[in-house]
Amino acid sequence: MYDYLIVGAGLYGAVFAYEATKRGKRCLVIDKRSHIGGNIYTEEIEGIQVHRYGAHIFHTNQEAIWRYVNQFATFNRYTNSPIANYKGEIYNLPFNMNTFHQLWGVITPEQAQKVIAKQREAAGIEEPTNLEEQAISLVGSDIYEKLVKGYTEKQWGRSARELPSFIIKRLPVRFTYDNNYFNDRYQGIPIGGYTQIVEKMLQGSEVLLNTNFFDRQDEFRQCASNIVFTGMIDEYFRFQCGVLEYRSLRFEQEILDMENYQGNAVVNYTDAETPYTRIIEHKHFEFGAQPKTVITREYSKEWKAGDEPYYPVNNDRNTQIYQRYKVLADREQNVLFGGRLGTYRYFDMHQIIGSALDAVKKEFGE
Repeated sequence: MYDYLIVGAGLYGAVFAYEATKRGKRCLVIDKRSHIGGNIYTEEIEGIQVHRYGAHIFHTNQEAIWRYVNQFATFNRYTNSPIANYKGEIYNLPFNMNTFHQLWGVITPEQAQKVIAKQREAAGIEEPTNLEEQAISLVGSDIYEKLVKGYTEKQWGRSARELPSFIIKRLPVRFTYDNNYFNDRYQGIPIGGYTQIVEKMLQGSEVLLNTNFFDRQDEFRQCASNIVFTGMIDEYFRFQCGVLEYRSLRFEQEILDMENYQGNAVVNYTDAETPYTRIIEHKHFEFGAQPKTVITREYSKEWKAGDEPYYPVNNDRNTQIYQRYKVLADREQNVLFGGRLGTYRYFDMHQIIGSALDAVKKEFGE
């Protein structure tokens, strides 16, 4: 009946469905959740577009990806400038000259570099072997202790000394007075939320929600010539090579009878004592002026069966397990694995779109 069964109505599955439908293919898209959009799903509450599964800011340096996503929505000029709260002390993120001035009173890049160099030398780290050493090498011990250690260990549920060094390389460090978290040329939030984007992408496809592939997989396999699978790759292969580890999240949402709760869309709580990692105030993503506000406290936790897996734990053990699943996936006939769960890799939104478009070109020989 269908050319493609697409398991997962998130961004990857939606891009593939949109492109396949354009090429005259019939697609059935299923998702175990009660809504489309995956983790970029937004819903309107009190006139505010609420990011149900955490803050999502679209950013890319690729003009082609920016043009592609803008055909589905109009984006505002939002610039991601998160704030760090360490025991009531407020610091600018990413680590920049504002941060360094707040910590040490320095004014020039040269002064800041000298402080960091002195702290790096005192630490005696020649070749970083873990996240703690990498962080101190990048920004010194003061910033590590106040703005990295507590937040990171809450986020990953592990000592920073047990985490691989590459994780911290995602955090930009700048010797300029620039609070823009991303260096990317294009950045913004879709006016009216992300859900509309996926809705438009899925026009022309049949969509079934509250539908778990594994509950009826024999039936689903027979109804389509090909499968695009964006779920957990280890679950697809019945965990035969082992269970991959993830970090999951818990969200605590609150509607407040006030116009402005924290003055910024995202405030990270970097001390170890505060149980949540950050508070999101959603109206600031769209410069809202509604009389009420909606906030979400975000808690990190270890993934267990039944939880939503968010962040792959890309340590040596899990990488080895995934490589065994990758061998099985490559042998699987007429099944394409994609997205963060299908490839056990963290993706930003622009990377998801790019990887889906690459898969489309390969699939259709373009």
